[in-house]
Amino acid sequence: MNAMTETVPHAREGETLIRVKGLYKIFGDDPEAMMGHVRAGMGKDELQERYGHVLGLQDIDIDMKAGEITVVMGLSGSGKSTLIRHLNLLVEPTAGVVEVDGTDVTTLSVEELRRMRRERMSMVFQKFALLPHRTVVQNAAMPLEVQGVPVAEREAEARRWLDRVGLGGYAESWPNQLSGGQQQRVGIARALTSNADIMLMDEAFSALDPLIRTDMQDLLLELQAELHKTIVFITHDLDEALKLADHLVILNDGAIAQQGEPQEILLNPADSYVEDFVRDINRARVLRVASVMDPHDPALAVAGTVEASERLEAVIAKAGGDTSLAFQVEEEGRPVGTLHMRDLVRALVPREPEGG
Repeated sequence: MNAMTETVPHAREGETLIRVKGLYKIFGDDPEAMMGHVRAGMGKDELQERYGHVLGLQDIDIDMKAGEITVVMGLSGSGKSTLIRHLNLLVEPTAGVVEVDGTDVTTLSVEELRRMRRERMSMVFQKFALLPHRTVVQNAAMPLEVQGVPVAEREAEARRWLDRVGLGGYAESWPNQLSGGQQQRVGIARALTSNADIMLMDEAFSALDPLIRTDMQDLLLELQAELHKTIVFITHDLDEALKLADHLVILNDGAIAQQGEPQEILLNPADSYVEDFVRDINRARVLRVASVMDPHDPALAVAGTVEASERLEAVIAKAGGDTSLAFQVEEEGRPVGTLHMRDLVRALVPREPEGG
């Protein structure tokens, strides 16, 4: 049985596939000795000033569901890239557990860890990481080459995914003949060629121009609707995070400031740090109809129907800006609520900070 047809048991969609529990990472000469100070409440600045150690991650608890996109975001130095590197053990924790399908990855042997990286996890990098002396199809086929799949078979699989990401005519091209966006498409095709059920994406679109970046986000969502991968996506851009996330985790100085559904975070920020983050966001792009609808009113005259999962920006376009309209909200063909445009408009206004 070859690497492409072998099935690997994994959590069913909606169940926890990756669990991070009580995760700490301290950088320095003696990180274990620093754990007592951190557990006693010593913060990042004091730890560095007094002991010369850097607190990278502090008591991180996250459940990442199979078939969902978990987005981890924060400012530079917040610990997001450190966190994603713990998932495939490129960085080892100072304390805590990282589980994949219930197995603590820190307990794996060297060979078991290599196998997990080859077969269960693929990675898409910010800097594309294409080999310049290999063609596009050879780059895309690399995960199967590592798995020992014969040339013809692995390149056929790579071509299939290159077609899927819109690069069918570029298989024999060289990386330096492609634009930045095209090179990142090769990176995504390479990740898909591996047939891994988990994709780790570290600032994957950050180096791209804004319009190309939007195209890549749309491509990722299109692929995800079809493939239902478990994706962990790292970004410093809140617009991108809110667009992509099923589950959003916001880090601040190595600790979780808030996590949950993006629209819940947007409507109910946990503290002033998160509040400042979401204040200027395009709320219409994130909020969905279900978050602002009223109970179903069959007697109400409506201008049409909208889906509960639709984003508010789509409804605004449908209403043509007319705030007097109302829509029947449906889910799987059944009426589940009513959306008044006036309520939609109110939801677009950020919450005033307490005491403001």
